[in-house]
Amino acid sequence: FTNSNWLVGSKWNLMSAVFHLASTNAMGIYIIHLDYGDEEVTTLDQQSGTGDYWSAADMAIGVSFAQNLTDRFSMGGTVKYIHQSIYHETASSSALDLGLIYQNVKGNLRMGMNIANIGFDMIMDGKDLLKRIDLDPESEGNNETIVAKLKTDYWPLPIIFRVGVSADIMHTTFMKWTISMDGVIPSDDVEHLNIGSEWNIYEDIFFRAGLRHLGKRDSEESITLGVGTKLFLLNLPLECNYAYQDFGIFGGLSHIGLTLQLD
Repeated sequence: FTNSNWLVGSKWNLMSAVFHLASTNAMGIYIIHLDYGDEEVTTLDQQSGTGDYWSAADMAIGVSFAQNLTDRFSMGGTVKYIHQSIYHETASSSALDLGLIYQNVKGNLRMGMNIANIGFDMIMDGKDLLKRIDLDPESEGNNETIVAKLKTDYWPLPIIFRVGVSADIMHTTFMKWTISMDGVIPSDDVEHLNIGSEWNIYEDIFFRAGLRHLGKRDSEESITLGVGTKLFLLNLPLECNYAYQDFGIFGGLSHIGLTLQLD
C-alpha cells in the first residue's frame, strides 16, 4: 500500500499484492489511482462559481504473471486496464507490459529490461460532447435544435522502454549497500536516467536516496530521500517506508508505503 499527496493538490494511491503459485512462478495484481480532486465550475457569467463541481482521475488495474526460466533468468508480463475521466467524459484502453531480469550466479548483480504500454489508442467520450446546433442559422423555419456530437481525436499510449542494472557493491553480515541505474526511453519525452542507492542494516533498517530524470533539462525533480524499517504485526513482518521528494517549484512531496508479508 502506497499513498502520496501528489502535485497541485492531487492524490496518488497504489495497492498491490503478489502470490507465489509455485517455487518458480508468481502472480500479482495491482490498482493505481490518481485523483486530481474537485474544483468548482465557473463560466463567463458566473466567474465566482456555479455551485457545480468537476473532477478528474486516472486509474489502472493490472494482473501480472512472472516465471523463473532458469536460476539466472526470469521474465513476466502484465495485462492492464486503463481508465481516465474528466467531468462527464471518459476514455478507456488496455495494454501489455513485458519484462526480463538476469542475475549472476552470486545474485549480487542484476540486469533487466522492460517495455510498457503496448496497447490501443484512447479517445474521450461523454455527454458534454453533445451540443444542440442550427445547421442553417441564416434561414428560418428549420430545426434549430439538432443534436450534434463534437469529434475528439484518438491519442496513443506512451510506449516506455527501460533498461537497468542493480549491484550489491558491499554485502556483509552487518549491512548491504546496493546501487541501481535505469535508462528510460519514452515515446512522448526525452531519454533520461534514474539512479538510486540503498543501505540495508541487518535487513531491518533501510536508508535510500535517488535522483530521477537526469538529462531532462526542464525537469523540476531533484533528490529523493527515504527511510524504512521492518516491524512485526500479529507475528507478521510489516515493512514501513517513508520518502521525501524535492519537486522544485512544486515543493516537497511525501510518500508513505506499507508492505505486509503473509507467508
